[in-house]
Amino acid sequence: MLKWAIIFLVISLVAGFFGFTNISAGAARISKILFFLAIALFVLFLILAFTAGQLVF
Repeated sequence: MLKWAIIFLVISLVAGFFGFTNISAGAARISKILFFLAIALFVLFLILAFTAGQLVF
């Protein structure tokens, strides 16, 4: 998911460079959503890993 966020970030930068502002804004919004979703999933799985580790011991 983080890979897709980076891809949309690059699309946004290239579109902005060439003057396609609507496409750039849309790609930037998608990139932000995917980035924060990836961070949220990372934190969730990190918490689950620690709680599962506590249950084993």
